[in-house]
Amino acid sequence: MAKANVPPALLTLIDVGELEALEDEWMRLIAEKPPDVVGLAAAAQRVSAGESGDSDHAAFLLDLFDEQLKGRKAWRLRLELLRHAGPLLVGEDGSVHDEIVATLEKLYHDREILAGMLEEVGFGKATHDVKKTWEKVERIHALMPYDLGTIVAMEGRGVGRVADVNLQLSSFKVEFFTGSPLNVGFRAAPKMLDPLPEEHILRRKIEQPEEIAKLAKDDPPALLRVVLLSRGREMAAGEVRADLAGIVSDSRWASWWNAARKHPQVVVHGKGRQTYSWAESEDHALDAVWSAFEAAGPRKKIDLLRREGERDPDLASRMADNLSALAAEAVDEDPGLAFELACSLDRAGHAPDPDDPWSPASLMASSEKKVLALLDGVEDRTARETAYREVRKRREDWARVYLARLPREEETKLVEPLVAELAEDDDETTAKELGRFLDRLLVQPQKSPTAFVWFAESAAEDGELRRRNPLRLLQHLFAAVGREEFASYRVRLRALVEKGSTAALAIRDLGDDQAPAAREALHRAGYLESYERDELERVLLLRFPAIDGESQTADVLWATADSIAAKRAELDDITKKELPANRTAIQVAREMGDLRENFEYKAARQRHEYLSARATQLNGDLNRARPIDFSVVDPSKVRVGTKVKLAGANGDERVLTVLGPWESAPENGIISYESDLAQKLLGKGVGEEIEGKEGKETVAEIEVAKV
Repeated sequence: MAKANVPPALLTLIDVGELEALEDEWMRLIAEKPPDVVGLAAAAQRVSAGESGDSDHAAFLLDLFDEQLKGRKAWRLRLELLRHAGPLLVGEDGSVHDEIVATLEKLYHDREILAGMLEEVGFGKATHDVKKTWEKVERIHALMPYDLGTIVAMEGRGVGRVADVNLQLSSFKVEFFTGSPLNVGFRAAPKMLDPLPEEHILRRKIEQPEEIAKLAKDDPPALLRVVLLSRGREMAAGEVRADLAGIVSDSRWASWWNAARKHPQVVVHGKGRQTYSWAESEDHALDAVWSAFEAAGPRKKIDLLRREGERDPDLASRMADNLSALAAEAVDEDPGLAFELACSLDRAGHAPDPDDPWSPASLMASSEKKVLALLDGVEDRTARETAYREVRKRREDWARVYLARLPREEETKLVEPLVAELAEDDDETTAKELGRFLDRLLVQPQKSPTAFVWFAESAAEDGELRRRNPLRLLQHLFAAVGREEFASYRVRLRALVEKGSTAALAIRDLGDDQAPAAREALHRAGYLESYERDELERVLLLRFPAIDGESQTADVLWATADSIAAKRAELDDITKKELPANRTAIQVAREMGDLRENFEYKAARQRHEYLSARATQLNGDLNRARPIDFSVVDPSKVRVGTKVKLAGANGDERVLTVLGPWESAPENGIISYESDLAQKLLGKGVGEEIEGKEGKETVAEIEVAKV
């Protein structure tokens, strides 16, 4: 035995040979509950192996310990003693095996299946091979929980009773209270069958249905305690509901759950998909909450103050002091967090002093750059909404701050009030900048996906928004579903192509010259079901009957060879790697339990919808994609594949390259031939003019693009 295992007090006495004091300390240690069996066995081994080699004294000490264990009927501990010091205690002549069997018979004296199982695992064979004997002991421990009549639970089958043991087939027969019987092999039983103690909720539902029903009606917290203690772990609300199926009806669940979980001994864990446990007492619950609070990050602490602060005024005060200190520390490095902390403390009745550097008043008095950093850093939507109100209330440059935030806002519900307040401002500069922002949404919606979704949804009611550029709105609306930037908005965007929504209304606002392009965009939306496409096409043909005879197939999509290769690689990666991996993720998430509260399952399903839509979109686009052959591009006119220099009336110049939608990067001077600007340029020669944003521009030079 390792020296480190020996209790320090015994080790010292053994090494100095103080046998009388050793026995006194030994008696004290063997009386502990539970005693350190491994350490005491190691001490006896050290006595036996010391310089004097006193094995008789070691055996004497072990006998004292053994008698103590027998008197307390601590048979499992005696087995441990035999495992670690058996030969020294009972000798080397094979009697260790006999003592093991005798101890097992004492431990499991009330189990009908013991004798048969001892024979089944081979206790009558190789009695001198102690190593194999201990392997047999582990098998006995694994089988003894499944005595005849034992109530067990099996995932997917429910609750049943062990009705028979077949030694010839090495299996248990389990008769379920609902469903057919099942034979479960001895080796599979520990993995498949969960023995239920008398107090377990699943067992009590079977054996005490009236008592459990009465508890559900009269004392919801008491029944919740039964469920949580039955499982012995944190449980999600969906798991609790599943355990109480048939006891608490669906119609009563909400009121029952609200009443049950408010008990002061219920401890809530996590945020989002919360779990619940039962504390031993109210004090234990408070201690558990405070421990969780101390270990949590700042934003988790905000949630804990909101959720648990009402338990105890002293607890709430300690939490508030902690959050105040965090807010003071965060002012310079993370003003957004400081603002969130200030808001949470205000809601909890611990508002900061206006002169505190982390109070809303102080934070809003900072520079514009710091206020923008604050707004970027506020993660909680409610707190960010409050921050916008503070900006409007306290800053003269509020409009400039709002305009800077609009492209970055990630909540459509917050985009709407920002736009509304900017629209009401009398300042001409504000109106002009807001108009430019809205126009940019219809040029590069992927740069501000949240704002575009707000625009598209609002356009169903706001005709002025629709009429800014109905063709562009339709084209981007149809294309957005297949873009990764819009993955989280896919369901909302799909709703906008339904009958009577944005897409149908935008069609009615098209001009005659825009209708063919809108029809082509509709047919390129490969994710649409046929009935959806047919419905929109009927609206389009009703409004523009003249296009009925035109081609209904999608036009060619021009792109560079590199872009086509990249899209093919993306499609290949989605179909061969991402979709199979996603299917596996869905299956794993499904096995995690209640799908109603299973965030992982919902996220995996959402990812599957996006990948499927993206694959459909890519496949459709690649079928009509054609490479731009730069060797045959004629630079006498502006064409796809040309580079154009434009000269403004005020002497300004800019250079644009006209390529396909896949290469579009206006910030780098590359525009799609589908864009409004390219449509003005295509077919123009040197010396011809177009109408630009800042006035007339002249085509000064044209050359073949170098890509």
